Amino acid sequence: MALTMTYTPQRPSRSESLALRHLKVHVTRWGAQTSDAPPLVLVHGWMDVGASYQFVVDAFSQAFAARRMIIAPDWRGFGSTALPTPCDHYALADYLGDLDALLEHYAPDARQVDLVGHSMGGNIAMQYAGVRPARIRRLVNLEGFSMPATRPSQAPHRLAQWLDELKELRQGTIAMKPYASLDEVATRLMKNNRRLSPAKAAWLASQWARPTADGRWQVMGDAAHKVVNPHLFRVEEMLALYAAITAPVLAVEASDDSLAKWSKDPKWSDSPFTLAEYHARLKHVPDCRIAVVQDAGHMLHHDQPQAVAGLIEGFLSE
Repeated sequence: MALTMTYTPQRPSRSESLALRHLKVHVTRWGAQTSDAPPLVLVHGWMDVGASYQFVVDAFSQAFAARRMIIAPDWRGFGSTALPTPCDHYALADYLGDLDALLEHYAPDARQVDLVGHSMGGNIAMQYAGVRPARIRRLVNLEGFSMPATRPSQAPHRLAQWLDELKELRQGTIAMKPYASLDEVATRLMKNNRRLSPAKAAWLASQWARPTADGRWQVMGDAAHKVVNPHLFRVEEMLALYAAITAPVLAVEASDDSLAKWSKDPKWSDSPFTLAEYHARLKHVPDCRIAVVQDAGHMLHHDQPQAVAGLIEGFLSE
């Protein structure tokens, strides 16, 4: 299917490359070059890129966007932020370190920021807000549910799985799928998200994938991200971080209930994890409210950018 139309950004972005923690971190920027308002930091989810927030940025009001410095980094191993040498797995703590270094650059002298995170980025944002509570003025968590609870008895199997997958990565069994064309990438995005229009899919594909030497296209994400985390998720540690958050938090969910869908997939978890359990965890956050975006799935910032932008702008402007 040839996609002849593509989305035209209403607020063009600019790119920056920063030397942080032995990385060249790619950052997408919108809005004011400098501002007295707190910087707005948008962090993306797994196998996504910072530019993915374009639709939301376009939906902000002119008054809000014009007075804000808005930045969206590509996490290490995603988009245009690559490690200097290949690796075979990624550690969550490194994302906290990368975010800390990023804020030191854009908000020096411990200046507060407003932080928005989607999915994996929402999980990292919640943890960071517990580790550096004074750094965050307000936090918006878009479908960053964290993970299902684990049991110590799962450790032998998890570590064995990790060793097996490291071997599969070396053998090329775990790899990023190549696509014949950019249109094929866009078609894949629409298959994953039924609400994504062809125009938006075509634009996202151009940000999400790059051409390879053989003329095909490949998603800009390191295959090592597919290797299972060797460390078990410990709910007690997450709850301690939640309790340490001092910033007001807005937890935004999509009406489709992503958790219900994921819990049916045995590859995702052998432990049920429901919205009710997630809501119970959020009660440990001292100041947290919940909002639901209707007619939206997990990629709610693509499905309903106006609604998401309105929630973010309203919450940060209180």
